[in-house]
Amino acid sequence: MKDKIIIKSAELFLNLGFKSVTMDDIANEMAISKKTIYQYFETKTKLIEATAIYKFDRISESIDAICTLEANPIDELFKIKEFIRTYMSNQKKSPEFQLKKYYPRIHSILRQKQFEVMQDCIKDNLNRGIAAGLYRADLDNDFISRIYFSSMNALKDDEIFPANKFTLAQLLDNYLEYHLRGICTPLGIDFLNEKKKNNNQH
Repeated sequence: MKDKIIIKSAELFLNLGFKSVTMDDIANEMAISKKTIYQYFETKTKLIEATAIYKFDRISESIDAICTLEANPIDELFKIKEFIRTYMSNQKKSPEFQLKKYYPRIHSILRQKQFEVMQDCIKDNLNRGIAAGLYRADLDNDFISRIYFSSMNALKDDEIFPANKFTLAQLLDNYLEYHLRGICTPLGIDFLNEKKKNNNQH
């Protein structure tokens, strides 16, 4: 029952917003009593934290699945970009805004978890790219993995990248190209150019 409450709550929170959805709404939607929910979660805040971590874990599993394929490192970044594009396209912006505004502690926990997962993934990608001769050997992996994470977050900022000027696909394409051209060797650039040419033909 606990898992069912988390899954249904996550769906409602992400569609209608963390602030808007009440415990009564969740109970009515599931045809259970509010008391049943409180058996598992003492407060709405505890339930929000559980649903936020549940969603984060599902996203992490998807990114881990891409990384464990150990594809060509440049291909891997294209796959991650596609996953992020699909995920962000299906996500409303208001729930994240509400989480940051009304539940800053949970937002902060989530951001730290995202940072750790993304940093491990990008550092591994950089190490394999260097070993394959696709990325420059003189890279500062710690610095680049941090820049990558902060840049991906910046792309979601409507004030810097207003939706009426930039599509999500444009932002992700442009950033990945910017990232790769900064770290690739001539061999990596050749591979990138070939990949782009093939993508444009489809």
